[in-house]
Amino acid sequence: MAKRIDISGLTAYYGSHKAIEDISMTVEPRSVTAFIGPSGCGKSTFLRTLNRMHEVTPGGRVEGKVLLDDENLYASNVDPVTVRRTVGMVFQRPNPFPTMSIFDNVAAGLRLNGSYRKSELNDIVEKSLRGANLWNEVKDRLNKPGSGLSGGQQQRLCIARAIAVEPDVLLMDEPCSALDPISTLAIEDLIGELKERFTIVIVTHNMQQAARVSDRTAFFNLAAVGKPGRLIEIDETERIFSNPSVQATEDYISGRFG
Repeated sequence: MAKRIDISGLTAYYGSHKAIEDISMTVEPRSVTAFIGPSGCGKSTFLRTLNRMHEVTPGGRVEGKVLLDDENLYASNVDPVTVRRTVGMVFQRPNPFPTMSIFDNVAAGLRLNGSYRKSELNDIVEKSLRGANLWNEVKDRLNKPGSGLSGGQQQRLCIARAIAVEPDVLLMDEPCSALDPISTLAIEDLIGELKERFTIVIVTHNMQQAARVSDRTAFFNLAAVGKPGRLIEIDETERIFSNPSVQATEDYISGRFG
């Protein structure tokens, strides 16, 4: 079930380096929120704080709060592994498990989280592949390696793997940056369908993509190289791209920098 995310006063570090500073926002359920901004402004770092992946990086630590329907994901009694089941992630480059079949790629998280009968696994794998708009392309070769699929198909396989465990939130870190235009369109169409079931947050360098797929857009920037990234503004996507509140947002969108 899609959930709301409330972030307040979030600052993330790599060792002593402050990567992002004092970020607060709300991500609404059953919607797509896009993060845009120049390279190095902390978009992906911030995204990884939302499922506690940032702290996996050596020296990575976080201050502030991330609430998922009022549950603090950084509370001392919260298991980070459980958080990552609840808040799934799709990475920049497709990363199917190379030695696993298509079927086993989708079932991997399920097997890790519990025991399922074969019939249950079959049903969930089919449902997930259908949900990722991949079933019709792979239903006759489920036992073939996932690495044998095209780049766009591999990315949809990774999405199927992520949604198989029924997360509440789906994070996407530039999911189309390594794909051709036709595969990109397929992923964008899929994002539009998935938001009916999940809360989706996407990082993209493609502003046209942000305008096409998102309901709300957040613009990040940094004052200078070496300074921490900050949230400049977040608003309805149509407003961000037509009448932003902050001049820096307009400058970035119009191509004056970035």
